[in-house]
Amino acid sequence: MASLVLVAGLALPMLAPQPAYAVPPGTYAYVANIIDGTVSVIDTATNNVVDTVTVGNSPIGVAVTPDGAFAYVTNVIDGTVSVIRTSDNTVVDTVTVGNGPFGVAVTPDGAFVYVANRFAGTVSVIRTSDNTVVDTVTVGNGPFGVAVTPDGAFVYVANFADDTVSVIRTSDNTVVDTVTVGDTPQEVAVTPDGAFAYVTNRFAGTVSVIRTSDNTVVDTVTVGNEPFGVAVTPDGAFVYVANRADGTVSVIRTSDNTVVDTVTVGNGPFGVAIAKPQPKPHHDRPDHGKPGHDRPGHGHRPGPHQA
Repeated sequence: MASLVLVAGLALPMLAPQPAYAVPPGTYAYVANIIDGTVSVIDTATNNVVDTVTVGNSPIGVAVTPDGAFAYVTNVIDGTVSVIRTSDNTVVDTVTVGNGPFGVAVTPDGAFVYVANRFAGTVSVIRTSDNTVVDTVTVGNGPFGVAVTPDGAFVYVANFADDTVSVIRTSDNTVVDTVTVGDTPQEVAVTPDGAFAYVTNRFAGTVSVIRTSDNTVVDTVTVGNEPFGVAVTPDGAFVYVANRADGTVSVIRTSDNTVVDTVTVGNGPFGVAIAKPQPKPHHDRPDHGKPGHDRPGHGHRPGPHQA
């Protein structure tokens, strides 16, 4: 089993010449290999593995800082988090957390990392400036998936052993609510506007929809068998759910929480991620390449005092 995270649009600083060992600018996927104790780095331009990083024992979760500078990898058996510097794919720190770290998420400002410790019933809070654990929050039994709201104000933690989601307020790392969901919640994803959290319930075959304004379950959507991974499209219009036991992905329309499609994929789908659309290059403009397009004043109309 492997976990993957995409470092989308990772452009390394070009203020000074890069050393020979630096990773070229581009987009990379970081894949945690739980059996090997390594992380594979894939160049998405070529889909080739360009590096293999040795981390801790049984790595499973990966999260990248918003600036793409570091990848945080949870090592289940070691009870640690490996910190990979993406500019040269070197492990620059190893942080001891709780027992059985699984899910991991970074705040939108990149200042903190939240790690769900499955066997400890806690969440470790790592300050990224010095990779120090600055807080340990007691949540439910068997915390697994973690998601941070887009404004960074709250963290939602799926507790698979007691069928709840803990809501942590990040300003003081206090659990401010506990939401009962379906049987064996696994992963959680928050919509881009922060209005809803979608939680996969493995043995219920459902997804719970939590309204974040009052942390109420407003809908329960029946999907495939043993739903695990969940992701929301960048526009918030659809939610994709990987159903591990029947080899399918359910597509939920968020406007009415209806399954509008079921896609057959491979055997045992576990995780799911959605890439953001990339802007079109300027040369796609209709007038690009026309005579006079690049003359000095093209496209600039004189102002009222420039005629």
